[in-house]
Amino acid sequence: MTVDAAGAVEIRRALVRLRRTTGLPVAFGGLVEAGRPRMRISELSGTATTSLLALAVTSGNGLGGKTVALARPCAVADYSVSRQISHEYDAAVAAEGLRSVLAVPVVVRRRVRGVLYGALRDARPLGDRTMAAAVDAARDVEQALVLGDEARDVLAAARAEPPPGDSSGWEQVREAHAALRALAPRITDPALRTELLDACALLTPAPASPAGVALAPRELDVLACVAAGATNAVAAARLGVSAETVKAYLRSAMRKLGAGTRGEAVVAARRAGLLP
Repeated sequence: MTVDAAGAVEIRRALVRLRRTTGLPVAFGGLVEAGRPRMRISELSGTATTSLLALAVTSGNGLGGKTVALARPCAVADYSVSRQISHEYDAAVAAEGLRSVLAVPVVVRRRVRGVLYGALRDARPLGDRTMAAAVDAARDVEQALVLGDEARDVLAAARAEPPPGDSSGWEQVREAHAALRALAPRITDPALRTELLDACALLTPAPASPAGVALAPRELDVLACVAAGATNAVAAARLGVSAETVKAYLRSAMRKLGAGTRGEAVVAARRAGLLP
């Protein structure tokens, strides 16, 4: 799945949440086009027409363009007559019968990556609680996009071969493997999560002998962190669990591998082809 396709999925999910939490009957949104000062509306929820679909909104123009330019939420109580915005897109908005509209930016690493809109078909101010709920929906998209960016960065690093003669090459591979294992459970996009786990498998060598050891995914996640030099506390932070949970997974993995120490468990897992 491409970056834009994955982002569109997150926008779609956020629109459903926005309508549910705000009670607004209409929501729509899209992503900012790469390398261009505009966003394109690609997702509609609750609309009666397709007048807004594929509409390209230039930064600074209309309500959404103002949101992109300022990187902050904006709203109007009556779109067609508002003096707070320009009116390049009045025809598309009027065709859908929208009056009161809010727009919230999706900001990742100080760059606007998309916009979520919510709207009513009557003219009245949208309250602070409605705006706050819309902002929360945008935050969900931001977190998902950050995770996707991190996952792709790690994938790129994992696939890059270390320079010839680089003695740190295996340590880099192990760090990448641990990072991939830690990120995978947090990825909501199934295709990207599968791609991450497939990359993990590419980083592990064939087993030295058919050990037949099977570890649970979280046991392997913990061992991958340990193999990269992480303490229990660091592993817990990476995996989003408690240190006690890390200890429990580690003890279980050690028992399955017949290891008496953390180091022995890592060595045994490498021999079994479970770790790089």
